[in-house]
Amino acid sequence: MRFLLRITFWLGLVLVLLPRDKTPESEKLPQIGAADAVQAATAAVSDMTQFCKRQPAACEVGGQAATIIGQRAQDGAKKIYQIINDKKEHITNEKNEKNEKSDKKAPDHTGSIALAGEGDTAASEAPRDTLTQDDLALEWRGPGLAN
Repeated sequence: MRFLLRITFWLGLVLVLLPRDKTPESEKLPQIGAADAVQAATAAVSDMTQFCKRQPAACEVGGQAATIIGQRAQDGAKKIYQIINDKKEHITNEKNEKNEKSDKKAPDHTGSIALAGEGDTAASEAPRDTLTQDDLALEWRGPGLAN
């Protein structure tokens, strides 16, 4: 509860201290300096700290209300978290189902290159050593040993 009051106070202070454009309506408003605003804010905070001493019943009811609101906020956050998790699981399950379907279908290939075990058996029985004796007779030369 104090956190919300502090945030409200500081946010209000920032909004009040932001520079404004000069308009005819703003000229009619009373002019208050920054020092006066800080002094008034300090007095208000000091008065709020004494509030529970002056009005213990109101402070107790306010504390109970803050507890109830906090509990409801926590329950709401749990529901939102559950909804997000359910959607995430649903999306993950859909992706897994798509992956399973794509795994079950036949692999894509053009057929220009035979896979292992496919194609004609003559190609697999072709001799591996296709160099002629003339090819084998040539002496190998490295890149730096050109004629």
